Amino acid sequence: MTGTLQQRATELVAKVVALRDELARQVIGQDALIDALIVGLLAGGHVLLEGLPGLGKTLLVRTLARGLGLSHSRIQCTPDLMPTDITGTQILDEEDGRRAFRFQRGPVFAGLVLADEINRATPKTQSALLEAMQEHSVTVAGTTHPLPQPFHVIATQNPIELEGTFPLPEAQLDRFLFRLDVVTPDVEAMVRILEVTTAGESPGMRERLPAAELLELQGIVREVLCGSHLLRYTAHLVLATHPDAPGADEATRRFVRYGASARAGQAIVLGAKARALLAGRPAITREDIDACSMPALVHRVLLGFEAEAERTGVADLYPAWRTAAERAL
Repeated sequence: MTGTLQQRATELVAKVVALRDELARQVIGQDALIDALIVGLLAGGHVLLEGLPGLGKTLLVRTLARGLGLSHSRIQCTPDLMPTDITGTQILDEEDGRRAFRFQRGPVFAGLVLADEINRATPKTQSALLEAMQEHSVTVAGTTHPLPQPFHVIATQNPIELEGTFPLPEAQLDRFLFRLDVVTPDVEAMVRILEVTTAGESPGMRERLPAAELLELQGIVREVLCGSHLLRYTAHLVLATHPDAPGADEATRRFVRYGASARAGQAIVLGAKARALLAGRPAITREDIDACSMPALVHRVLLGFEAEAERTGVADLYPAWRTAAERAL
């Protein structure tokens, strides 16, 4: 990274820090979630938030959109939501006695799209976001319409044990860079939430990082250096999640049906680069890799029925994968 580029990165990171501090003041008790969400966006990815209702997920995304100066839309997912309610549809217009079809854009045409309670939509409707998230475009009636740049989807979902939900298919889960858990705030944070939300209105979020500068910063993230030994460690970590891999541990062979894809490794490295840049470092460290591993793996490793019966999750298996990756170096 050249001196000029590093100086520009320092200027932009200062704006991100101001954005993060402002978010923490408005969305109380979710500091770790805010940090991880910002890392995911700087890495250029989409993020899936999982947590119970009423924990501030929607408020966080709406406030973030204002701070980034992005156009914002909210899609409330329900079982009767149709794909065209997301992407848009062809409508028949009449002007000067002539009739012609015109494409009416849907709410997906925004810089930051909140798909609220995405697992309450049917699989057919969930799949309407697949092309948008991967190709940053929407195809309707044979015509491809590009989406605004930058384009990010932040989806929320309730835990799968709640009624009336449709678990996201693996192909869609793989489109999300990170899956982050939204935890219940502690007592002190809860007291502060109750104090703020039952008093007068607080000042709204101001734009801290314009969309053009967000795009610029996302480009700088890819210039952060990653040593070959860390790339190799990440590759071994991803391969360790596969039950049919040579040397797979007993728990992985027993509980895992399918391991993570190469997208998991890409998510880990890009997230680590974004995290290093925010810390003012020109190269990533092992700590950056470790911090981004679980958010990138937790939704990409498909567990079997025996894992559910034994209440074994990805977090329980991760230490063995980490140890295997260390030994392989």
